[in-house]
Amino acid sequence: MERRDFLSATALGAGLLTLGGCHRPKEQQSTDTAEHYRGKKVTLKLATSWPAHFPIMGTGVDRFAKRCYELSGGTLEIKVFAKNILVPAMQVFDACSAAQIDAFHSGVYYWKGKNLAFSIFGGMPLGLTSEEMITWLKFGGGYELWRELYGKFNLYPLIGGTTGPQMGGWFKKPINSLADLKGLKMRIPGLGGEVMKRLGINPVLLPAGEIYTALERGTIDATEWVGPALDRMMGFDKAAHYYYTGWHEPGSILELTFNKARWEKLSPEHQAIITAAAEEMTGTMLQEFRYENAKAFASLPSYVKVMSFPTEVMNAAKKALKEVLAKQSQESTDFKRVLQSYEAFAKLNKPWDDISTKNFLEIRG
Repeated sequence: MERRDFLSATALGAGLLTLGGCHRPKEQQSTDTAEHYRGKKVTLKLATSWPAHFPIMGTGVDRFAKRCYELSGGTLEIKVFAKNILVPAMQVFDACSAAQIDAFHSGVYYWKGKNLAFSIFGGMPLGLTSEEMITWLKFGGGYELWRELYGKFNLYPLIGGTTGPQMGGWFKKPINSLADLKGLKMRIPGLGGEVMKRLGINPVLLPAGEIYTALERGTIDATEWVGPALDRMMGFDKAAHYYYTGWHEPGSILELTFNKARWEKLSPEHQAIITAAAEEMTGTMLQEFRYENAKAFASLPSYVKVMSFPTEVMNAAKKALKEVLAKQSQESTDFKRVLQSYEAFAKLNKPWDDISTKNFLEIRG
């Protein structure tokens, strides 16, 4: 034990000497900034697109910030600001790009107006699940493309959670045919909104805090959000009683994005801590969504009618999706490049997924 204590003390002493600069290469000393010294306190401001302590998504970010503080021994403090405290919910992208805040947590598909390709990083209708999306991003080339395109806006993205499969939305009236969609106003973002637009829906983009009021007052006729847990918390079941199964967001990715210049000034230690805490948050968020959705679904009120869209609607949606992807590929070379990467992984993955996951679920019944 005495020998082990001696070795530990020796290693600690060597580490302290290194931190003091005595044993660091000259080239490293010349490129270091003050923040590269371990032990220096760093405080970052992170804004979200969610209300304060919003369940699962918001509380997930709260836990992420706490983990960064714990893992860094208190040298990395991330202050989380709910929507509209520092910047409005839908302006976090611009604020971070301009270095008005250090980071933000939001949904990638909100920024399709900046670049059409961003929609794909958030998830694809009738596409990859959460596990498959994360695999594409981390191993199939998605991350490289995402960071390249975000880099043009001085941003550095990380996966900041995922919802798992989402429901298709709440409607005030049943959808019995394609004609029933014509003229309806629905809160639905991203590529799903583009598909629905081709089916006759008028897609509307609203932040979380405005959706229920719009649905209850009839400003919109339908809304999708996430799943039973958060949907019921938002009160949607009180304003609309027809609840449709999902297809448009099988594995939505949330983002934890940093100002790129600020990220590059962080020490490698702090960058590693943030990356590890983000990975932990992503896994925990997916598991929490599954558990809470299962509980909430089991306790849906009897007046809620869980329904599936008619075959006519889903066939039209599949056709419309192909048209949307073709059109946006023509309009944007970035979209085309990202789509090619996404589809290459999907093609590689499908045979194995069919014989493993899909086959097992069919056997399990």
